[in-house]
Amino acid sequence: MNVKWKSLDGWSDVGLLIMRAGIGALFMIVHGFPLLAGGPSKWESTGRAVSYLGLDFGYTAWGFAAAVAETLGGLLLILGYAHRPAALALFVTMVVAAIWKFYPFGGWEAAGYPAALAVVCLGLLLTGPGKHSLDATG
Repeated sequence: MNVKWKSLDGWSDVGLLIMRAGIGALFMIVHGFPLLAGGPSKWESTGRAVSYLGLDFGYTAWGFAAAVAETLGGLLLILGYAHRPAALALFVTMVVAAIWKFYPFGGWEAAGYPAALAVVCLGLLLTGPGKHSLDATG
């Protein structure tokens, strides 16, 4: 089988667009907006994740910050606008989520999903948004 994989090299920016849009929609629609709409009690519950980092204050504020990072960060990834700050905010949020899932819920099996999202966000941070983005037009 003689597949010409090099012929796909010209599609790397389309691949970044697909990743940005897919991961951004996942953050915004599945995670962020429901958390944001959940209100202060949901924010406090989510914000307790920082207790595994030794922080024992401001759980509602931390949870609200995670909700905003996931909702707004997801939208920014989709648009490819302020891409790197959005990817960084999402990376940090997912690292905290992975730590939170790791300790009380059973190790890497529980932490795998947020850890995988953290890796994707780190990759997006390093690669940039690609040419099909609002950042590329400026």
